[in-house]
Amino acid sequence: MSDDSQAPSASRWSGLRTVGRLVRLIWNSGRADLKMRICLAFAALVAAKAVNAVVPFFYGAAVDELAAERSQTLAVIAVPVALIVAYGLARLGSVAFNQLRDGLFAAVGQHAVRDLANRSFAHLHTLSLRFHLDRRTGGLSRVIERGNEAIETIIRVAIFNILPTAIELTLVTVILAVYLDWTFAAILVVTVAAYTWFTFRLTEWRVKIRREMNEADAEAYSKAVDSLLNYETVKYFGNEAHEAGRFDGAMRAYEGAAVRTTVSLAYLNAGQAAIFTAGMVAAMLVAGFGVAAGTMSVGDFVLVNTYLLQIYVPLNFLGMVHRLINQGLVDLERVFSLLGEKPEIVDRADARLLAVTGGEVSFRGVGFGYNGERTILDDVSFTVPPGRVLAIAGPSGAGKSTIARLLFRFYDVTGGRIEIDGQDVRSVTQDSLRAAIGMVPQDTVLFNDTIAYNIRYGRPQASDAEVEQAARLAQIHDFVESLPAKYDTEVGERGLKLSGGEKQRVAIARTVLKGPPILVLDEATSSLDSLTEKDIQQALATVTRGRTTIVIAHRLSTIAHADEIIVLDKGRIAERGTHRELLAAGALYASLWERQRDAAEAEERLREAQRAAAAAADDGLASPPRDRPDLLERIES
Repeated sequence: MSDDSQAPSASRWSGLRTVGRLVRLIWNSGRADLKMRICLAFAALVAAKAVNAVVPFFYGAAVDELAAERSQTLAVIAVPVALIVAYGLARLGSVAFNQLRDGLFAAVGQHAVRDLANRSFAHLHTLSLRFHLDRRTGGLSRVIERGNEAIETIIRVAIFNILPTAIELTLVTVILAVYLDWTFAAILVVTVAAYTWFTFRLTEWRVKIRREMNEADAEAYSKAVDSLLNYETVKYFGNEAHEAGRFDGAMRAYEGAAVRTTVSLAYLNAGQAAIFTAGMVAAMLVAGFGVAAGTMSVGDFVLVNTYLLQIYVPLNFLGMVHRLINQGLVDLERVFSLLGEKPEIVDRADARLLAVTGGEVSFRGVGFGYNGERTILDDVSFTVPPGRVLAIAGPSGAGKSTIARLLFRFYDVTGGRIEIDGQDVRSVTQDSLRAAIGMVPQDTVLFNDTIAYNIRYGRPQASDAEVEQAARLAQIHDFVESLPAKYDTEVGERGLKLSGGEKQRVAIARTVLKGPPILVLDEATSSLDSLTEKDIQQALATVTRGRTTIVIAHRLSTIAHADEIIVLDKGRIAERGTHRELLAAGALYASLWERQRDAAEAEERLREAQRAAAAAADDGLASPPRDRPDLLERIES
């Protein structure tokens, strides 16, 4: 019971903190022109409500003048005409001030949206790899999108609805109490208080339903983005119906919450109408008795009715306003919570720029585990002299790719240290560290832009000539020139319009353009066919010349030339040496080599059998050639 009673209070405090952060975001923009706009917009707001407060006076006075039995002289007729004109001018003035307020505040609101979006986007790039592996991209983008919408909603509703309504309510209450009678002011205050209490109580209930609706919406959006990003995988396995079912499951939860939201809104609107109608009837009865008793005029009766209707128009939207503000605060709170996420890897206060003199890389007793339960690397030590090539081999899960992530400092080691030219990577800035290292990954993901953009990403300020030179070194220039749009060719989402080899060449060109002294090749050719692999290896040989290079390899044939090979097994270095030395040792490396060689020979035999079968089909033979009796047997094997 205590938890339930404390929840609304905690929610309100959380909402107030969120509002406070939004106010600071808007006011502390660092721009004097925006602060001036805020002040002028507030002045226009007050002026609009002050003018609006006198509108019913002109209306009521005009009714009294028209109802009076007087001679129809020109001077007498001029009075109600003047009152009617004044009534129209006052209404026009109120609208004009409101529009002036909106125009002045537009730049303030849009700057706040842009500022928060930029902060969120930049902050996401500071968060650790662990955070991004645990979160869904679609869900994150939805949080930011909803946060941007929330700023506009809260500004529009709070500043352009709640604040003006509060000012108008105060003015009308004072006018009714002073000009007519305190009874009308009391009726108005009681009605508005009951209306507000009822609205807030029901809206708090509706906010819970709205949260469920948001969670289901984010879940559905994440599933949709994840499925579309893996479009080819879905097609490979024929799982369109499965994906549609997953998406529909999330949408079913959204549908249920949306229905409950609509039904609860009907209860809210009906209750609001009943409360305000009761207050209006009570005020009009009092005014009616006053007119009958001669203490009030017909114009006063009209005045009371007009004021109540004028107050009811903004209050009629109070439920929607309260819901929008609560929803906006929930969405904005998620963005601020995202901004409150602390990066796992941060620069030290005394971090300095990495000074690369030769490019020597050293792992000294490095230990690491993604959590406390499982060790990935255990006491790993090696040194790569400047300009030399170190290869890392081993079975899957041995910790090979983890070494690359630690070198880039996506994670910090839990034991030992990593040095570049004698400098601990934890003692230098992350920007200078990553600027000194180039990466050609196994799974190259390109931006949905042009080939030129993706190559230039290695050094955004590079000229067109430098981009082309990098493409030549990566052996992709001729291919690009053969395309109709050449370097302006769009590569598609994640580079899907290019083949695997073409994407790898673009990645190599991008790294060449970056020009780092240290290079990491993380199984850069393991997903390619043998012919493409040989072409890529030639390009890589050009790129690695003169650079300190760490090659993480699955295919051992690609690292036979390395100056040193270390073999990882269960997070520890099991063997080290040259290719010849490791083969002569006859241990784990030799076993892996034999296995891969047998697999390569079997693959070659299968291709040979397929070529022979194709040739036999072309010659019209119904069976394999006589000199190849083992063909079918070898195909089956």
